[in-house]
Amino acid sequence: MRKISAALTFSIATLAIGFLVGACGDNSTPNGTVNTGNTATPAANSTTTSSDKGLKIGSLLPTTGDLASVGQQMLGSVPLLVDTVNACGGVNGEPVTLVQVDDQTDPRAGAAGMTKLATLDKVAGVVGSFASSVSSAAVSIATPNKVMLVSPGSTSPVFTEKAQKGDYKGFWARTAPPDTYQALALAQLARKKGFKRVSTVVINNDYGVGFEKAFVQTFEKLGGTIVNKDKPVRYDPKAQTFDTEAAAAFAGKPDAVLAVLYAETGSLFLKAAYQQGVTKGVQILLTDGVKSPTFPEQVGKDGDKFILTGAIGTVPGSNGKALEAFTKLWKDKKGGAPGEYAPQAWDAAALLTLAAQAAKENTGVGIASKIREVADGTGTEVTDVCEGLKLLKDGKKINYQGASGNVDVDANGDVVGVYDVWTVGDDGKIKVIDKVTPQ
Repeated sequence: MRKISAALTFSIATLAIGFLVGACGDNSTPNGTVNTGNTATPAANSTTTSSDKGLKIGSLLPTTGDLASVGQQMLGSVPLLVDTVNACGGVNGEPVTLVQVDDQTDPRAGAAGMTKLATLDKVAGVVGSFASSVSSAAVSIATPNKVMLVSPGSTSPVFTEKAQKGDYKGFWARTAPPDTYQALALAQLARKKGFKRVSTVVINNDYGVGFEKAFVQTFEKLGGTIVNKDKPVRYDPKAQTFDTEAAAAFAGKPDAVLAVLYAETGSLFLKAAYQQGVTKGVQILLTDGVKSPTFPEQVGKDGDKFILTGAIGTVPGSNGKALEAFTKLWKDKKGGAPGEYAPQAWDAAALLTLAAQAAKENTGVGIASKIREVADGTGTEVTDVCEGLKLLKDGKKINYQGASGNVDVDANGDVVGVYDVWTVGDDGKIKVIDKVTPQ
């Protein structure tokens, strides 16, 4: 029955997205899997925990594809949150059910997964996605189906613009700040380090182009020059060779090159640039899309030296009041420390459960109506999700302080955060060397 159900689910989801996301521009259909620890199932299928009653939420995160190395780091947060909530009584008197789907870092697969979650699983809220292009496809399905979508990492400024126009009707939020803030932080960092002439190369999707636009505007306002402004280098997300793009991005003798990439394709680009010899004497500036422990190894070595040694970048950091407790819980349950965006994923799931309890109903409409109130309200400050649920059950108001930050969600679904500055050492390990708050 499991295989039959999976096939039927995929067929229905595929038919649905033929009408909804025909313009996503991605013709590939990779056979990814969902990794939930001990089992692997088809990407269109899912892992469901808990009971048939009560609040049902989903996760739509990249276990496979171009962002798998980052996605794997946040994958455990949502089930950890659900287990924690269920251990202290659940939401509205019932256990929370979780359905996990792999979006494959692919808009079509993400749309199929969101269609399944909304129409077949009938979830009230979803944590996802990570890639902005996937979230764009998913939110177009979540909104008409009245499912609250909270992304832990889609940072494109496009979401702010569309929210301002009312496109999402309140069914969108994120716990990572938009790239307008990260671009500002990185532009300020570049000028602080004395870089006057910078070129850009970006992945040609919402994330890359949105970041590029924000960085160019900010860097120029700070007195810098964008060397290739009239001929921006934007690479195809499905590309496998990058010799032409590498030569173009490093032309004109820039002081630094801003590279807004995803890990799998980004490693190929940087390797191609190094092999051409164009990276010599040029500072590489990177962003959150490639911040994973395995990325320097993906790019590779020249003899004993890592190609990426000395590269610097930014990534949304975590400085929330709940971070210490979350880190301890992660260590106790999973060992080690939580990876990039794990705190943001935890907070996204926490907001879904708290908002449902505040609304006293397990629906997307209920969650959407209360999510800002529990995130940035006038109630009692809480860092513990169980404490927050208890206060809400007693009819009191709360102001949730998360692990990633204060998660004060505004009218556009945005939050403002702090950024870690990171670099790649001689040993190929990524080290956080500073924090910066955009001003």
